[in-house]
Amino acid sequence: MKNKKTLEIGTSNFKRLVENNHYLVDKTLLISDFFNGSSLVSLMPRPRRFGKTLNLSMIRHFFDIRNKNIKNLFSEFEISKNKNFCEKYQNSYPVISISLKKIKAKNWKEMLESFKIAISKLYQGHKYLLNSDKLESYEKKYFENIILRNATETDYKFSIRNLSEYLKSHFGKNVIILIDEYDTPIIWAYNNNKSDKKTESSFYASSVTFMQTFLGEAFKENDSLQKGLLTGIMRISRESIFSDWNNFDVFGITSKYFSDKFGFTENETKKILAYFDLYDKYNGVKKWYDGYIFGDTNNIYNPWSIVNYITKVKDGFLPYWVNTSSDALIREKITASGIENDFKKLLSGEVIKKQIVNDFVFSDFDIDKEVIWTLLTYSGYLTQIKKAKYDNYELKIPNND
Repeated sequence: MKNKKTLEIGTSNFKRLVENNHYLVDKTLLISDFFNGSSLVSLMPRPRRFGKTLNLSMIRHFFDIRNKNIKNLFSEFEISKNKNFCEKYQNSYPVISISLKKIKAKNWKEMLESFKIAISKLYQGHKYLLNSDKLESYEKKYFENIILRNATETDYKFSIRNLSEYLKSHFGKNVIILIDEYDTPIIWAYNNNKSDKKTESSFYASSVTFMQTFLGEAFKENDSLQKGLLTGIMRISRESIFSDWNNFDVFGITSKYFSDKFGFTENETKKILAYFDLYDKYNGVKKWYDGYIFGDTNNIYNPWSIVNYITKVKDGFLPYWVNTSSDALIREKITASGIENDFKKLLSGEVIKKQIVNDFVFSDFDIDKEVIWTLLTYSGYLTQIKKAKYDNYELKIPNND
């Protein structure tokens, strides 16, 4: 086949994948669904390696006002059929996009430095604002201090909010803010929680305090905000991070909204297998990599495993996904929880009925061993089959991966 598309593992840059003729499962309708939704700020938690970063990259490239010269990037995708939407909104907004997936440390001092590096790089990407006649001299001074990592901790807490105001001043348009893996710093802080003897404050408490302001100022009552989207694995309680937000909605793995936008659906999986002349392997792929249910969408396949299988088909079916993370928190909680009997049932193919807690703080793990089922389900080790009663769900191991 002439100009047959290829697959590339480990790349989550939408523009790079399209321009280099790589195969992409079309999730572009997420763009309009997200933008047209009633939520000003949305959190969409999903398991790791289910396309969160790629989807945010896709949204960023669609809306970024600085990319008007790449409008044809979406010409072969479903979103392009909505011509009115594309003409009105494509490349029409300034975008702030930052990933927190590398904010990992064993104490607060190191984590703050990681935040400074990530935020400095974000500001460097918008350094054209230093030449803007819309910014005051003191704002440019603040901007330079952020880039040079000379600013105070408080300055970094307000950095997303301030950057959104600078962008609105420069472009005269409200800003779309995208934050990927928002929960990584909190998970790492909880795993490595230690007290600072000088202040008696814990690593976890310092991280939560920073994130409350960092995210709160970006998304709560920000007049420069057009739309906001966060992704991660867990939903961390409003009480600890999203306190007092009134413009915030969560669309997690039990929600019927956006349920087909992460992971591969049955039809998408069949289509990619057929494209790469592997449709005869469908039954094996289904056994190994199918089994997830998000909201009311059944048969969600693990995209990471499918892409790896197709590119390494001669090696046969292997557990690609399960080896992509250490998941220290899960190992620790499983060991300490005394839930061996339930695990034996799961490993033998049985279904168990457990409560899924959609709003929790990490301290819940220390007092309620049953919260482990929420962690396992949101992390992708288990999947819901159906809702039983209240917040109880029937759970099972999704597949062989």
